[in-house]
Amino acid sequence: MNKKLVAVALASAFVSTFAYAGGNGFTGKMETCMKAALAKHPGEVQTLEAEISGGKAQYEFDIKGNDGKEWEVECLAKSGKIIEEEQEVANADDPLFKAKAKITQDEAKKIALAKFPGEVVESEFSIESDGNPSYEFDIKTKDGKEMEVEVDAVTGKLAEEAEEEIYQIGVEK
Repeated sequence: MNKKLVAVALASAFVSTFAYAGGNGFTGKMETCMKAALAKHPGEVQTLEAEISGGKAQYEFDIKGNDGKEWEVECLAKSGKIIEEEQEVANADDPLFKAKAKITQDEAKKIALAKFPGEVVESEFSIESDGNPSYEFDIKTKDGKEMEVEVDAVTGKLAEEAEEEIYQIGVEK
């Protein structure tokens, strides 16, 4: 097991206990979710986020896959079940993204900020499991929360329920 993975696991175990004590519902073991995510996409975990979506605690792993691709995998904290997988791409000019996208990043950003006013602190480009592209924005809201909001790059609609980030371990590149 590589050193980064061990460090993420140890730090996560500590923070998970803290998050649970705060009443956020992280009752499942992060390690179960990490093993499930790495079974789907073998590689190296780059970041781990604990999030609340629809009232449910979940973990999100960014994985640099052995296949050379970057993956985002989400797992329910309580059950260890994988609930979403996306391939991350570098930018809107990626052929997989560009082939289907109909709205620009600026248009998507306006849609996200209309729903969650604040400051965009991070942007990503993803290919959903159905092959459609989406923009993902991390927005620091005026009340200090960090929300992860996805906008469908084909329709311009909010693609799914927003996720509140509770904590993150690791730095996204």
